[in-house]
Amino acid sequence: MTAAASGPVFSLRDIPFSHRGSWFGFSPVVAQHTYAEDVHLVSHQTGMHPILKLTPTAPAAITATPHRLTWAGEHGRIELAYESTDTVRVRGRGLGLRLLAADPVLTPFSGPYLYQDPVDGSSVFTVYQTGRRYRVTLLSGQAEQLGTQALATAERGLVLDGDWELAIEEYETARAPYTGTGPFEQVVKAARADFDAFVAAVAPWRTDRTPAAELAAYVLWSATVRPAGFVTRPAVLMSKHWMDKVWSWDHCFNALALADGLPELAWDQYRLPFDHQDAAGALPDSVTHSEILYNFVKPPIHGWALGRLPAGPDAYEPLARWTTFWLEARRAPGRELPHYQHGNDSGWDNATTFDPERVVETADLAAFLVLQLRELARLAPDAGWGEQADRMRDALLAELWDGERFVARGALTGRTWGSSSLLDLMPIVLGEELPAPVRAALAARIERHLTAFGLATELPGSPHYQDDGYWRGPIWAPSTVLIEDGLRRAGYPALADEISARFRALCEKSGFAENFDAQTGEGLRDRAYTWTASAYLILAAAHERRAAVSGPTAATSG
Repeated sequence: MTAAASGPVFSLRDIPFSHRGSWFGFSPVVAQHTYAEDVHLVSHQTGMHPILKLTPTAPAAITATPHRLTWAGEHGRIELAYESTDTVRVRGRGLGLRLLAADPVLTPFSGPYLYQDPVDGSSVFTVYQTGRRYRVTLLSGQAEQLGTQALATAERGLVLDGDWELAIEEYETARAPYTGTGPFEQVVKAARADFDAFVAAVAPWRTDRTPAAELAAYVLWSATVRPAGFVTRPAVLMSKHWMDKVWSWDHCFNALALADGLPELAWDQYRLPFDHQDAAGALPDSVTHSEILYNFVKPPIHGWALGRLPAGPDAYEPLARWTTFWLEARRAPGRELPHYQHGNDSGWDNATTFDPERVVETADLAAFLVLQLRELARLAPDAGWGEQADRMRDALLAELWDGERFVARGALTGRTWGSSSLLDLMPIVLGEELPAPVRAALAARIERHLTAFGLATELPGSPHYQDDGYWRGPIWAPSTVLIEDGLRRAGYPALADEISARFRALCEKSGFAENFDAQTGEGLRDRAYTWTASAYLILAAAHERRAAVSGPTAATSG
């Protein structure tokens, strides 16, 4: 990734080209870890579905900036820009385009069917997988149509050559014939203005010391979708690659990154999973356009996050219900400490903490609930939440601290064990609530996880460590942010500064991947993950604020 006068330049293999509010984007990534040779229009309504394939008729290099996608060849160029959330404009000057159905197979239950609309002459693909239509309206030039009304496997689409321009729209059943908003360059200018306003709002503090701030903002801006299906609010998906959901702890980090500049959008992120809170008070594991999953939950970091959001809607009642779920449905009889039913509940799906057993009382869960109970006590001082927080904290220290480290305990067997997972050190989020010796022991163990690039989730040198082991080694954004914040409140600002600096440098080197190889810094898995971009913005903004207070010397460290 590089910066240019027109904004950051990025690779489509890493980050899709899209627009705030849109449910589709343009990318060669067509499935999990699967890359095509050509760029595709990929829709995220009802899942991740490649719909149209865009192939220049001659070799061309691709350049992507936040407001314009360009194919440039020896004799011409193709440019694409968003006119609105559901419409793009595409024009060619001397370079042709094959715009075809991505799936050549056509059955009653798969593949785009192409027909010409007799009302306005447009070419329309109707797609079973998304339940939507994709209308192509030719604005200038000539196009050869392929496979119109074909009912068998065949190439279906348009072939354009010379100078031409068209519009592509995604919609449901019918809409008025396309009418544009203005010339192509005006469309580009409007898209750029929208993105520039977003960057100015979320990262007004950016300087040459924060070179990835604009790209981080683009990752958030471009992954935002308008309300549709089960997505009840404007929502920042985790990615417009295959991780195209809102998980019920990921959203907290996106809310915090947006909080200062776009508080209304931040509150939408925070509240979206609560729109689907069940009768027991539990939040869903995840929400996406056409699916809500309750088979797992996610850790209760929502009290921690709420305390860092600006004043907004009353969140007391849903937060109280979410907390009560853990106190009533996730505590065995006679136990003070709650349990996870699987590693997935913790967000650390395969962490080594869960190797001996899956139904486990863990120190991170108790610590998060202490913070959540404290937040409820702030909102309702006379409701007894503070006393429950004291009991939870005291039980955590009495039952899971063995004098040197926190251990986990099987909720069914009662046996305890320690692991080399960073998860066991997460109680540092309690900060000043922990006794000084406990804080010191946790800080020392945390430092052992610190590689040149950041905090490894499994201790390097552990026999269980894996370079690409998901939560068994790689560096992740949420653990970094939570531990960095806890260390500051625990009285270890220098270590927090170092963790922040290394993670920011990692993002500047390797982008905003879902996670990173702790030994090499290489980005792993989904390469356009919004909570990673949010973590960069959160840490960079805090660093710039500290630098402003401390003077220019502080700006070069921490």
